[in-house]
Amino acid sequence: MNTLKENLKLPDAPALISGVTETIWLSQDGEVEHLPFRAAEGRLRQGAFPMVCHARATWRKIGNNSFRGYDLLELFAFVRPAVFCVPTPSGLAESLNLPHPIGPEEQGLCLFDCAHALLTELAKKGINESHTLQTAWTLSQGGWSWGPAVLSALGASGDSPHSQNVMNGFKPWLRMKDWGDFAPEPPASHDPVSPEEAISRLEELLGENAEQRPQQVTYTQVVAQGFEPREKEEEPRLVIAEAGTGVGKTLGYISPSSIWAQKNKGAVWISTFTRNLQRQLNGELDKLYPNRGEKMHKVVVRKGRENYLCLLNLEDAVNQLSPSQGNAIALGLMSRWAGATRDGDMIGGDFPGWLADLIGRTMTIEMTDTRGECIFSACKHYNKCFIEKSVRRAKRAEIVVANHALVLIQAAMGDDDEAALPTRYVFDEGHHLFGAADSAFSADLTGYETADLRRWLLGPEGNTRSRARGLRKRIEDVILSEEATDAFEEVLRAARALPAPAWGQRLAGGAPAGTAENFLSLVRQQVYAREKDTRSPYSLEAEVKPPIPGLPEAAFALESDLARLTKPVLQLIKALQAQLDDEADEMESQSRQRLNSVSSSLERRALMPLRAWQAMLNSLKEETPEEFVDWLSVERRDGRDVDVGMHRHWIDPTIPLAKEVFARAHGVVVTSATLKDEEDDSEEAWGVAARRTGTTHLPSPLIKSTVKSPFDYPNCTKIFVVTDLMRNNLQQTAAAYRELFVASGGGALGLFTAINRLRTVYDQIAPPLEAAGIPLLAQHIDALDTGTLTDIFRAEEHACLLGTDAVRDGVDVPGNSLRLMVFDRVPWPRPTILHKARKQVNGKSKYDEMLTRLKLKQAFGRLIRRADDRAVFVMLDKALPTRLTTAFPEGVEVQRLGLAEVVKATEEFLN
Repeated sequence: MNTLKENLKLPDAPALISGVTETIWLSQDGEVEHLPFRAAEGRLRQGAFPMVCHARATWRKIGNNSFRGYDLLELFAFVRPAVFCVPTPSGLAESLNLPHPIGPEEQGLCLFDCAHALLTELAKKGINESHTLQTAWTLSQGGWSWGPAVLSALGASGDSPHSQNVMNGFKPWLRMKDWGDFAPEPPASHDPVSPEEAISRLEELLGENAEQRPQQVTYTQVVAQGFEPREKEEEPRLVIAEAGTGVGKTLGYISPSSIWAQKNKGAVWISTFTRNLQRQLNGELDKLYPNRGEKMHKVVVRKGRENYLCLLNLEDAVNQLSPSQGNAIALGLMSRWAGATRDGDMIGGDFPGWLADLIGRTMTIEMTDTRGECIFSACKHYNKCFIEKSVRRAKRAEIVVANHALVLIQAAMGDDDEAALPTRYVFDEGHHLFGAADSAFSADLTGYETADLRRWLLGPEGNTRSRARGLRKRIEDVILSEEATDAFEEVLRAARALPAPAWGQRLAGGAPAGTAENFLSLVRQQVYAREKDTRSPYSLEAEVKPPIPGLPEAAFALESDLARLTKPVLQLIKALQAQLDDEADEMESQSRQRLNSVSSSLERRALMPLRAWQAMLNSLKEETPEEFVDWLSVERRDGRDVDVGMHRHWIDPTIPLAKEVFARAHGVVVTSATLKDEEDDSEEAWGVAARRTGTTHLPSPLIKSTVKSPFDYPNCTKIFVVTDLMRNNLQQTAAAYRELFVASGGGALGLFTAINRLRTVYDQIAPPLEAAGIPLLAQHIDALDTGTLTDIFRAEEHACLLGTDAVRDGVDVPGNSLRLMVFDRVPWPRPTILHKARKQVNGKSKYDEMLTRLKLKQAFGRLIRRADDRAVFVMLDKALPTRLTTAFPEGVEVQRLGLAEVVKATEEFLN
């Protein structure tokens, strides 16, 4: 240990592991102390500076976020940028090939070993790259706790490195290569994929020694029919295929997709809903393209612009930085990642989700183009831009892995180049298409959205220090005609009718300013007047009609102001298009591309929402069109108002999905393990699948297929309904969770229909579970995003996780890490105004039952991912109707028993 300290300057600090009720402190000599949180807080206040894993989560448990320490995750992010690890001592150990620590004391000792391993790794690399030393020195100057140890490992002193600009380490764009442009690709051909070709490709992907799965062969043959050429305009080949878990649908649709792409020289877009499936799909494509270089050219993962790091945002932050500022640490670690990332994807790519939790969203997630302020070819980083590179690669790829949100928003917003839109889609996780379409084709006239449009047009106002760029900064230099100049100035004048900064405080104080804020203030008043429980911590809502006095007049005034803004926006778009035509023979390619992009962004970002908002306001004096439902809301977060406004959704959002996406394609495959709400193949069950996916709105013949799971569910699963609990007694509910989690030895997912119930149960069961050696994770409690919580849950075989719907949808945990699932209540849909409208036209109570069966079926499907898995599903609500149990696999008995019997049966079955 002394030699190590001398050579690497390992900090002479204790290790700190925080549990649920106490902390464990370990010295580097192995001395162990158990301190309650108050004593630990006192020690930290006196200047203790321990080694920890995830400082923010540790301090949050202790109850004070102001402490500092040596965070091993910060060191990991510096030494191994753009490399993922599970953010726990065990996860660090696995990533560094160290022994797996068992229990908190071994975890504490493991932190010393991890620090040693990371500094040793850095020392072996030496100062081969000047930017590494430059970054380390600047971080050290900024007060980074690991700075001296890192500089020592690099063989450097604390003196400034010999460089004219030590900040170059924070400028990864200096070391990036430009992407190259290329001529447009010709349109794809239309050769079909035969079943024989698809099966042959499947056999290649599986390899010679792979186990034959007849279900996978059947599924592949069905999907291949979606790649036949269409025979009429707006009548694509449509396949909806339900494939049970274990069929192997991923390779089943990759096979015909890759054949079609290679035969026809075009791209197939494979769209998923969750980032977990995107990762899995990207991994499976290694079998198709084992050569990494070839895969880089043939496969592209595409996401929306808001997912990618904006280099101009990063440069702006670097230029505003002085080494002594506290955010130097966050910016330095971010720059390290930016210099190592594969594609700049910050949401589900090689960016560790825990890094945003650790160093804050301002210097991480908010560095993306979330504001829609791209200046395109006017940007100095345009030729290095991650987004532009991804877009161009996608045009030449064979397989594009996308997500439902991007595909649908691309359709909803239109596309500059109709020929660039894909003609072949595979929608995996197709049961999420309804929800994705509901989001993409809706309109929201809220304080946040209107104020955001004002900021997008005007830029930062007052003395606000911001990276935001208004319209003037983005396009003033490309406006040449007098007509465009006049329209541009009028846009900026008219935009001041939109809510100004601090609108939320003015509304809360009863002092709205301007027509928009006045309308929103009256909306808020109506919601509070009509809502039964205004003290609820959850969001509030009210129907639009009958309006309170003054609201129709406020709507008319706002509609007039929005019309005054819409007119010059439209004039500016037309003037820019005219400029393109007038200078067609002289304009450079990049200038033309920039003008096109500016014109399109004006239409998408300003004109389209403005028109939608005016139509919504008009419905206050006329009837809402029958295909829509409108309502008012006050959005709350932790009981605090954060937004207010009016909303419009399609009653059936699959109508625009079918029109804007499916009808423009030549072939569409929609697949999932849960398209139907029941296991049978009745017309009624398939009707549910067709309505939820939008395939009923096209005249195309529909190819339907069910391929059953190969798993033996009656022998590998148990389903229990607990009959002796009082559903409103949270003490009984908590006791049930505790005993079931102990009986399974962990590996359990607890799902809740309400956040407050989750929090109450967590408080009651976390201490006894910790005493039993079972870690408990919880959404809405742990200072970690949902994806990171799921990663930890997947890696820690004996951990348990509590969550709501978002966790259920994101969990894909094969093996023993998920062997028990417990619902606190029947997951009936929330009785919102939107749900009420849809229920009215979809069979009333039958609609509720259909949605609930789908939720149960989707949840149960998460339990068994491999043939040797064993799992138990428990419903704590005895009111589960028998008619809903048709969601479960045929042959699995639903047993209604008392809690003690269920606990005993669970323990016997799983152990």
